[in-house]
Amino acid sequence: MRVVLQRVSECSVEIEGKTVSSIKDGFLLLLGIKNGDEKSDAIKLAKKISGLRIFTDENDKMNLSLSDVSGSVIVVSNFTLYADCSHGRRPSFINAARPEISNPLYEFFCDELRNNGVEDVQTGEFGADMKVKLLNDGPVTLVIDSEDLK
Repeated sequence: MRVVLQRVSECSVEIEGKTVSSIKDGFLLLLGIKNGDEKSDAIKLAKKISGLRIFTDENDKMNLSLSDVSGSVIVVSNFTLYADCSHGRRPSFINAARPEISNPLYEFFCDELRNNGVEDVQTGEFGADMKVKLLNDGPVTLVIDSEDLK
């Protein structure tokens, strides 16, 4: 599993012109799931993200976590994170897990964030054409891959 995490001051997701999720301070998580990913990957990733200290404290140091700032999260499924652009001009998505595998893992990951103390976890709609609006705070953008976590 791979996440592109953006610390945001605000973020929203629209589907067909209707806002389905909206947060203030927190994270936008673009979640990619590849063939072979399992629940153990979601558990590791959710634990890491929920504890990351990347919000600034009173000394302007990145020292606070989501729970410290009562932050929210929007999780958006994004199979394009596993695009292979090594050949030609059209990306291949052969490494991205099929919806029947990735959708349950996406939902499990969201539940794991909640289990790790993230009180406000919102989502887009799996497989939908979504418009994501965000104000990146910092900007702080991290790429976290479950394979790299100990």
